[in-house]
Amino acid sequence: MQTGYLQVYTGDGKGKTTAALGLAVRAVGAGLKVFIGQFIKGTHYSELDALKSYDAMIDVEQWGRGCFIKREPGPEDVASAEKGLDKAAEILQGGEYDVVILDEAVTAVKLNLISDDDLIATLLSRQPDVEVVITGRGASELIIENADLVTECRAVKHYFAQGVTARRGIEK
Repeated sequence: MQTGYLQVYTGDGKGKTTAALGLAVRAVGAGLKVFIGQFIKGTHYSELDALKSYDAMIDVEQWGRGCFIKREPGPEDVASAEKGLDKAAEILQGGEYDVVILDEAVTAVKLNLISDDDLIATLLSRQPDVEVVITGRGASELIIENADLVTECRAVKHYFAQGVTARRGIEK
């Protein structure tokens, strides 16, 4: 049994979810079982199709109702995120998974869908051998303090600034 650590991928740049999914593929290659819970996301993303080929080793659930580019989060969004956090606690304590990725958990905190304290308490309640990865923009000091590894993805240049929208297979 190896020690599980808490990894955080944060920052304003592209690549947080992509890095977490890369780790999931690496884990599967080593025979580890992976759970991916996606906060906020509730729509189709191409990675969901790709992950189906790993369905014996990777389970995915979405706990969102869509992005908040065009609307503010509402009570239904809070309820969905809280339900997701409860499910994450079950998964982290259950012992079935070696790696747990909570995609956009940091963003869920930043948007006040879940609290910093509740997220940290959930993460710290995990089995000691479970590796956890959380992603999202704007990790709080509390999240950073409790993490074992923090990687910041920094935007240097992005074609989004020239009006390019998310492209199938690249950003979505």
